[in-house]
Amino acid sequence: MSASESPADPGHVVVIGAGIAGLAAAHRLLGHGARVTVLEASGRVGGKLLAGEIAGARVDLGAESMLARRPEAVGLAREAGLGDRLRAPATATASLWTRGALRPLPKGHVMGVPGTAAALAGVLSAEGLARIERDADLPRTEIGDDVAVGEYVAARLGREVVDRLVEPLLGGVYAGDAYRISLRSAVPQLFEAARAHTSLTAAVREIQGRTATASTGQGPVFAGIEGGVGTLPLAVAASVRARGGEIVTGAPVTELRRTAAGGWRIAAGDRVLHAAAVVVAAPAPAAAGLLRAECPAAAAELAAVEYASMALVSLAYRRADAAALPEGSGFLVPPVDGRTIKASTFASRKWGWIAEEDPELVVVRTSVGRYGETEILGRDDQGLVDVSRHDLREATGLAAAPVATRVTRWDDGLPQYPVGHHARVARVHAHVAELPGLALCGAAYEGVGIPAVVAGAYAAADRVHEKRAHTTDPVGRAEGGAGE
Repeated sequence: MSASESPADPGHVVVIGAGIAGLAAAHRLLGHGARVTVLEASGRVGGKLLAGEIAGARVDLGAESMLARRPEAVGLAREAGLGDRLRAPATATASLWTRGALRPLPKGHVMGVPGTAAALAGVLSAEGLARIERDADLPRTEIGDDVAVGEYVAARLGREVVDRLVEPLLGGVYAGDAYRISLRSAVPQLFEAARAHTSLTAAVREIQGRTATASTGQGPVFAGIEGGVGTLPLAVAASVRARGGEIVTGAPVTELRRTAAGGWRIAAGDRVLHAAAVVVAAPAPAAAGLLRAECPAAAAELAAVEYASMALVSLAYRRADAAALPEGSGFLVPPVDGRTIKASTFASRKWGWIAEEDPELVVVRTSVGRYGETEILGRDDQGLVDVSRHDLREATGLAAAPVATRVTRWDDGLPQYPVGHHARVARVHAHVAELPGLALCGAAYEGVGIPAVVAGAYAAADRVHEKRAHTTDPVGRAEGGAGE
């Protein structure tokens, strides 16, 4: 494409970023009849979704599942030809490694917040359970426009609920700190219910009642994909190309400017493109750099978004050596217990297709790294393998040496949603809305889960499409939201 291309081409849209957000936006835009070019700075598509292998077994090296009760991600998978490869987890039984033992992960809670004290029996101390019972007698806790999850839950139910259950569950989504994470952004359904109830446990029971009614006959809560969720962006990219879209990797965008004719000029290496509209689907720091010239207010907001880094350690064992591994899909680890790993997934137990591909192999993975932790992630790969094996041995008795290991680092991989995040996102969108033909999407905005990211991508595509410029945002924050 030459630099002399007319900027007045009303059908051309450039998408910056080929993670699942950018690919979903491109897919949507092609359905609107647009001509689409996707520019990706790295050498591959997919962003934080990455399929790989260990000891010959196909595994995910990034996110491994997606919320199935929101329609966007499973719908995109079906549209990309993966409908017959969608899989429910083979087991949904998980544990909590706390106070020196693996204990069944409680049910009857919303992101760790219980509807009754009895729901957390076996995990909390007698004093912790008694503290929950006091919630019904406490006066209303005003939460205003937003509040930290940990702060609010601790005020109503005590810190033990936060430290033993809310923190590990939220940490699995954000790698963050429950005492900083926004209730409104991370658990929006609980935020709304808490505004309508004096008692937090009563609010949880109301949500549970609604959810039970709405989910009747809906099937599993989560879904994976045979071959790994990391195959989703590959399939969407193939669909985009098959429908005439262009995807260029190794093409970092260095300039994004408005033209006198009202379109956009995009410089990427030695290429200069002109487009009627642009969707920026890059992480917040990169988006801030691109918007600094044309939308400095939005750029300043995005530059303030913080990220957490983490690493996934995949380990493959001979089945005969892994007899000590307990049943279930894995376990979560509360930070208060002082362990290094924050979770472990027994991938071969959770996903039947892994076990079927090699019945003599058992794949386990651990995750390490939370917001503010730098020492552990500064260790080399062998160091991360060593601490993972140590904690697995302490938790499960699995002492055998793995036949293969693999460490995948996600530096600045998870955007943080602190108190006031929703207001920041609203300001960013308001600033960007002043520039015709520009929209943003990605995990930094309305949710880090795959369905929320896909929904945000669809909304961005609709906003820049000339025939859908004034449609409402279909993200649907009240159901599911970020905390999936």
